[in-house]
Formats: sequence, structure tokens, C-alpha cells
Amino acid sequence: MAIGESQFQLVSFELGEELYGVDIMDVKEIVKLQSVRPIPNAPYYVEGIFNLRSEIIPVINLHKRFHLKEKEKTDEYDDFEGGFVILNIDGCKIGIIIDKIARVVSIKSDEVKPPPQMLAGIGTEYIHGVVRQEAGGYLIILDMRRVFNPKELQKLADIN
Repeated sequence: MAIGESQFQLVSFELGEELYGVDIMDVKEIVKLQSVRPIPNAPYYVEGIFNLRSEIIPVINLHKRFHLKEKEKTDEYDDFEGGFVILNIDGCKIGIIIDKIARVVSIKSDEVKPPPQMLAGIGTEYIHGVVRQEAGGYLIILDMRRVFNPKELQKLADIN
């Protein structure tokens, strides 16, 4: 998110009971859930890898990374709702598992507030800010460059 821009767009999605957003400029695409092949000795939050049009993409489970409860699967829940958001973080392509894609939202910079000290178990160092939603909840804006430090990004890049 460029500093000084008055408006930016986020791809929003559900993880557990919360609504999250990532900068649309970091999103390469969104794909349906696919089978993931586990990787021996991978960090606890790495689910494995999958093949996306001949490109090997590491898949990260943010539920594990942030210690979040996964969304309860109900009769209304179908596999199409969940999937992977494919991110391009400094040249490293990473898939993150989401419970449900929401929509692309435009946010005004002045609507973004600093995050509360502890937000749903996620450390504030991973959060760019929060935006109050009309329905009364919050949209939590993740800073994906802080979610993965440079060493982790390099390890993930080495996977593919």
C-alpha cells in the first residue's frame, strides 16, 4: 500500500470468524481448493505444495500461523467457498488457505485505524490496520511482508 494514496483496494476473505484483507497488488489470483502434497520437515504452518499450471506453489495455513480456529464446516459450507489466494510477495509466489473469499473492497486511507494491542490472537506486528465495517465488525488488513520475514520467504522460494 503506497503511503499517501488516499484510496486502495483489498481482496477480502474469511479466516475463522474474522474478515481479513490483503493489498490487491500482492494478489496474483484466487483458485479453488486443490490437493496439497505435504513436505517433510516443513515449518508447522506450511501445508505443502501444489502444482498451478506447471508452477510449484507452497501453501501456507494462516490458521496455524496465527493460531486461529478453523471455520466450522456446516451444511451451508461448500468446497467452492474455500480456496487459495496466490500472493506474489517480493517475487515469491505463496498460496494461503482461506475459508471463504469475500470481495474486493476499496478503502480510504483515513478509514484505517491502528490495530488494538491484541486482535483475535494475531500479533499486531502482522497487521497494517483495521477498518470498521458497516455490519459492526472489523476488516483486518494484513501486511503480508511482515507475516513472513525475509529468511522465511527465502525458504519458501527454495521449495518451488
